[in-house]
This record gives sequence, C-alpha cells and structure tokens, in this order.
Amino acid sequence: MAGAAKVAVLDTSVFEHDPGALFRLREETLLVPPAVVESLDPESRVLDTERARNLRTAAAYLEELAAGAGHLDVEAGLSIPGPPGRSNRILFPREEAPESGATRKSRVLAAACAAKRASPDALVTVVSTDADLRLRARLAGLSARDCREEQVLEDASLLYSGVAELPPEAEVSDGGGEAEDEGLRLLTTRPDRLLPNQCLFRERPGPIELIVCGPAPGAARVRAAHNFRPGAESVWGIHARNREQNFALNLLCDEHVDLVTLTGAAGSGKTLLALAAGLAQTLEGRRYREILVTRATVPVGEDIGFLPGTEEEKMTPWMGALEDNLEVLEGTQREGAFGRAASRDLLNHRIKVRSLNFMRGRTFLDRYVILDEAQNLTPAQMRTLLTRVGPGSKVVCLGNIAQIDTPWLTETTSGLTCVVDRFKGWSHSAHITLRRGERSRLADYAAEALVSGRLASPRAPVSPRRS
Repeated sequence: MAGAAKVAVLDTSVFEHDPGALFRLREETLLVPPAVVESLDPESRVLDTERARNLRTAAAYLEELAAGAGHLDVEAGLSIPGPPGRSNRILFPREEAPESGATRKSRVLAAACAAKRASPDALVTVVSTDADLRLRARLAGLSARDCREEQVLEDASLLYSGVAELPPEAEVSDGGGEAEDEGLRLLTTRPDRLLPNQCLFRERPGPIELIVCGPAPGAARVRAAHNFRPGAESVWGIHARNREQNFALNLLCDEHVDLVTLTGAAGSGKTLLALAAGLAQTLEGRRYREILVTRATVPVGEDIGFLPGTEEEKMTPWMGALEDNLEVLEGTQREGAFGRAASRDLLNHRIKVRSLNFMRGRTFLDRYVILDEAQNLTPAQMRTLLTRVGPGSKVVCLGNIAQIDTPWLTETTSGLTCVVDRFKGWSHSAHITLRRGERSRLADYAAEALVSGRLASPRAPVSPRRS
C-alpha cells in the first residue's frame, strides 16, 4: 500500500446505495474494512428491500473478484476489471481486535486512520454516503467525499430549469416552414446553446413565448406556444395560471415529447397539470389507452405497517394527491351529483394505480404514465422505470427535489435530478421548473416562510422580532 497515491476507504453505505460503485471509483486502491464486509449480510440488520438487495449484490461482486484467488493474492490485493490501462485493486486489511462496543462507523474510521499511518504520503479518502461519517473523517484529518459518480451536479441551483429569457439581440422571423406552428426561426448569436424543447419568453416590447423545435443554419427553429390561460383554450377544463404552467401544458400535450419532467414546490400544480393533460389525450384525443399512476412509497413519519388488499388498494393511502386533484378535475366537466358520480366512474375506469415494486419485466404500450414523488427514487430505480416504456407511451415525472424523504438521497444525487440533467439534450424530452405556488395564498406563503433549515442560506440575516 506504500506505493499507492490514492486510497479510498469504502463504507457500507456506498454498497447500500450502489453496489457497482467499486467499478467506477477513481482511486487506484480501494480498501474494504472488515466491519464493512461483516455488514454486507442484510440478515443482521433491519433494511428495506432495495438496500438489502444492493448489499447482496455487492457481496456477490466481491466474491466473484476473489474467486480462484489464493490467500497471498488476497493479501496483495485483487485487481478490478475496467477500461484498458486502469490498474485499480481492492484490499481487505486485517483489523486488530476492536474495542468492546465499537460501532461500524468507528471501525471504518479506525481502518482509514491505520491506512494513513501505513502510507503517510498517500491521499486516504473515506467514501461514504453517510454525512456523519464524512464529518468524523474530516475531524480526524482525513479526506472524505460522497460517491461523486452519483452526484450529477455540484449544487441543486445549477439544475436545468427548462425556461430562459430571450436575449435582447434575438430576432424572430418567418422561416417559411410548411407547418404553421414550426415555421419560425430564432436568430441569435449562440443558437447552439439552445436545447430541444427549451421554453423561451420575452416581455418587451411585446410578450412572446416560444418553444425550441431544433437547430437551423445559423439559427434555431422555434414554434409559438399555445395559450392555455383563462379566456383561451383549456385542457380538461384547466387553465394555466402563470407562464411556466402554460409551457408545461404545451409540452404535456405534445405528442412528439415522450418524457416530461416537472419540478417545483408544493402547490405549483404539477399533479393537476399532468392529470389534466393525460385525461384530455386519453379520453378526448384517444392517443393513449389508459393513464397509469405510480409513486415512490416513502413514508414521511412513522410507517403505518402492513396494508391489506389488492395492489391498487395497498397504494390507495399513498395516492391522496391523486384523489384531491381528481376532485378538482371532476368539477370542471359536469355539474350536479349525478354528473360528478358519472365522471368519477369514467375516470376510475381509465386511471390505474400501480406500485413501483412490480415494474420489473413489464412493458407499457400506449400508456400515459405519471410518476409522482420521483425525487425519492435513485438513478437506478428511474432507469428501471424508464426502460419499461414501450411504443406509443409517454412518461411524466413529477417531484420537488427540495422535499426528499429517502434518507440517503440528496438534491444532487436524486434520480429525478439525474434524469433532468441527462435528458435535457434529447429531442423527445422536456423539462419545466414551476416557480410559483398556485394552491392558495396560505400554502404559497408557508412554502417560503417555513423553509427547511438545510435549504436556507447560512448567511441569510435573521430578521428581528417585531414587537
């Protein structure tokens, strides 16, 4: 180990989150302490299904690496397969008898300190998704970091918003296109910076709202956004209340866009807009056979335990937001008790609620799929869902990355953040960040005034208490 320039000490949380991380880490030497090897047995702890499966997968990877290796080979370090020229190896150091009652974190930290003493010139880094362990490592004089491969962005504020203001020098002209809504050209100094389905606006001298269709020689092809505001066309009785909502309805109703991601604070209208567009295209436009709704079942407080019934009945407690928005949409179609009952029967027949736990192996054909609370999913879970989509289907992912309930996820490692960032350049995907809350003035003010402490700026001055 003395000749290693960089050593990564892996914590159990890395394998819980991503068992394949050891094949992507940049350090030349990966060190797996005995405490971590022992914790790869999920039977010794109470874990959810996903993390238990990840631990078993990690143990299988390590066993495969050690297969056929002798004792001396393991002592010297096992080579990790990778790209040509890569010379990574993995070590399993010996551990002196741990102190009585020593926790796993303490033993991992002790192993990292021992590696630093054995190789003073090496850069020893504790790799963990556990913020507490990273803090303790830094206090001990060691380097520490999260799994950078999972961190899409350095900061959540850098996430693509999908909406931009037109630069002052930009000019819109008739491009002579055959299609009326795609016959515009946007002349700007940097058309290469515009992304497919990016939404552009200008307030002065006259209000204009455009959606990028694609590149053109020295310019960009754009189309004018349809107006869904009050007094104009509606989508299943729903009107846009602000610019971002109007852009969102345009993209949700665009048959050429297969994936739409909507992020925003509570009450910004994500679920309502997605449902209204889905109902309009399923029941009126006959574009999709049915609407499929699912969400990540992560409890905010104490888990209520086992839920009886069928798959749809088990999902009912998690679908309160769906029921609330369906009440709004029912009232936009018919009046009277009989009309509302008929609307509810029709909607229940065409809207199916499914659990994410049973998505593997399925293929969704001609479905309008709504994934709610997507910020609580990992990139691997998002990949599992999106690879289930067949021809003729559309996926709408909804979430608020500032409201993550999954313990080991953050705004920069969420699967929703990953999808927004990785799909922003694809011509059949679109993203909109809804900035304003439209639920009520109380909900809008509460979202701003009761901001979480970890999201508030540490440099923000504390307002003096009024007498």
